[in-house]
Amino acid sequence: MKKSAALKSSAKQIITLNVNGRVYEQALFIHHTLLEVLREDLGLTGTKHGCELGECGACAVLVNGEPVLSCLLLAVDCIGKEITTIEGIADENRLHPLQKAFAELGAAQCGYCTPGILCAAKSLLDKYLRDDSRAVKPLNRERIKEAVSGNICRCTGYLKILEAIELAAERLNLLQNDPSQKILSTVYDKEK
Repeated sequence: MKKSAALKSSAKQIITLNVNGRVYEQALFIHHTLLEVLREDLGLTGTKHGCELGECGACAVLVNGEPVLSCLLLAVDCIGKEITTIEGIADENRLHPLQKAFAELGAAQCGYCTPGILCAAKSLLDKYLRDDSRAVKPLNRERIKEAVSGNICRCTGYLKILEAIELAAERLNLLQNDPSQKILSTVYDKEK
């Protein structure tokens, strides 16, 4: 019996995943994490392999618009769900406002944590674009800090990251106009 159970767990099954708007039907090991499937089976290497313990956020992707740690989630648990990786954030050949702001402000240093941070930030901004969350909880620096608190960056002091998210939020008209918050558009938003 033990040998039979071991053989079943090592067998591949055909699984259908929706990743970045594309449907993938793949023979996958059912015990593989979403991170393993994205990187090894689908070739989407933008999602980074960090701690494998769910502590660093480097592997964060969006599942149905919510940030999840792909190192802790089995790929089979994502069947029927919409998965978005860093490769799916840009709109065709145009950078997402977050990506553009990160590049303009130098918010990424080595870049290893950046995909996970961008996914977490995109989820936050998308919530404010979808509904009137601003009336309940205004988007400000504290809310942004909370949204990316699960992402560790070992290179920066987070200031440029927070400023880049604020700049993208401002460009999307989401930032609460609070005089105590640093507003960046007058300096960086000349191309608007």
